Amino acid sequence: MFEIGWGELLIIGVVALIAIGPKELPTVFRTLGQWTNKLRRMASEFQSQFQEAMREAEMADLKKQVDDMTSQAQSYASFDPVAEVRRELDSTQQQIESAMADTPAASTSPPVAAEPSAAPATAPSTAAPSSGSSEPPAAADVAKPDGKPA
Repeated sequence: MFEIGWGELLIIGVVALIAIGPKELPTVFRTLGQWTNKLRRMASEFQSQFQEAMREAEMADLKKQVDDMTSQAQSYASFDPVAEVRRELDSTQQQIESAMADTPAASTSPPVAAEPSAAPATAPSTAAPSSGSSEPPAAADVAKPDGKPA
């Protein structure tokens, strides 16, 4: 961190020996060692508190994941495939019934040829034209829905 080499430490030691004196030097080193020890303890305490906070944050994330997995497992435990298929079938049946109800009323009424009076009116329309064209029959040849010719 400070990058102090051996040569620099030797110079600091010589200056401390001259400035402090040989009699007081051991007590200064002892006091310096105690301060260093206190700083190290404070740093390790801070580091352990920081790591504990990180573990708590990780535990909160893990707890959230476990809760999510538990709720998902409970939803799987209550899964009933037969009921799911029945719901789908009911939905499809309702869609079919609504589609059947939406069809025009003319297609659900009985055909016009089923009436006895309609037989002579439909006879000319069934004859194919001799020219071989695929043109629709004339309006006079087509019968009305009530079975009478137009």
